[in-house]
Amino acid sequence: MLYLRDATVIDWETLAQKRGNLEVSEFSSRFVAKIPPGAKVVDCAGKFVTKSFAIAHHHLYSALARGMPAPKRSPKSFVDILKLIWWNLDKKLDHDMIRACALAGAIDAAKSGATFVIDHHSSPNAIKGSLSLIAECLEEVGLSHLLCYELSDRDGLARRDEGLAETASYLKKRPGLVGLHASFTVSDELLKKAVDLAHSFGTGIHVHAAEAASDETDCVKKYGCRVVERFAKTGALDIGRTLLAHGVHFDQRERKIFKNSAAWLVENSESNQNNGVGKFSDEGLGDRILIGTDGMHGSALQSARASFLSGGLTPVAAYARLCRVNDYLRRNGLDSVEGDLVILDYQSPTPVTKENWPAHVVYALDREHVESVISRGRLIVDKRRMVLVNEDEILKSARKQAERLWRKL
Repeated sequence: MLYLRDATVIDWETLAQKRGNLEVSEFSSRFVAKIPPGAKVVDCAGKFVTKSFAIAHHHLYSALARGMPAPKRSPKSFVDILKLIWWNLDKKLDHDMIRACALAGAIDAAKSGATFVIDHHSSPNAIKGSLSLIAECLEEVGLSHLLCYELSDRDGLARRDEGLAETASYLKKRPGLVGLHASFTVSDELLKKAVDLAHSFGTGIHVHAAEAASDETDCVKKYGCRVVERFAKTGALDIGRTLLAHGVHFDQRERKIFKNSAAWLVENSESNQNNGVGKFSDEGLGDRILIGTDGMHGSALQSARASFLSGGLTPVAAYARLCRVNDYLRRNGLDSVEGDLVILDYQSPTPVTKENWPAHVVYALDREHVESVISRGRLIVDKRRMVLVNEDEILKSARKQAERLWRKL
């Protein structure tokens, strides 16, 4: 049992503040009058405690991309970006690199206040065992997770079938999702196999949807309908665990179909800007919208600020979108435990109240304010240092793996 002394706790749902001593166990937390003698205690005087964060769409495999060599020529389109950069990188990954990505990415997420990562993985030449390897790395750092492998037809039938086998093998052991790259690299045959696989394991699909206009153009040309319509016809959107990432180019009909479905959508504002694919709009989509980092970094807080600054959201709405991943996890019986907390050393020059907490989050709160992180009742970050793993050794190893990867690019 862990105790937080003199903590100012902010309820992530009601925004109500309460100050006192908090007893934290694996799945719950509660206020107590006294702390037992000899108990493990964290002094939280002058600090805020709230539900830890979660990343609703990540690409941990991009962790070694920071500062990598530029492509041989400048990309001229989004598909060019994929071919010259990301599909070139993912084909070079081996298990040592994947492990380095997962550990380094997990540390980045944890030190940014996250205890849960929903990841979308790709490594066409190192598929077998990749998901279990990533899961073990995340658990080593102390993070919970929901993983998938990015199924696609772009690398041929052998790689497609190996991806299906890896997905099935993993789902027999752990909760996860059935990953798909995007409509324009997924045949009808693979889409059906993926949806059937999701149904057989009682889970959902995790897929990029209308990230770029070219995804919609391809879908209309090949299948006579738009992306959301195509997914809806297969029943993928009837599944409450299904995640669509991006949704930048949905038209009005697609927005209505999505709103009336059971699926969820993940906004990735920074990635959209980085790739020049357009600006996300939530018009007509309803409120089942989450926030992801799309492999840009591990800070859900940073992505929430980007969502807010892109326009159209009030601080309250942006904060709700940041926290809504907890609703997704809870409704789907996955993970949203009360023993997952973040301790924030946030010394504001202005009062922090129930009414203005969301404004503090979107205007000021950042990774630098994350002092400690508690996952399932145990400290995984203590005073800005990792507890369960040797951060220095992991990052040293990651730099070596990055050099190996960059030589192959």
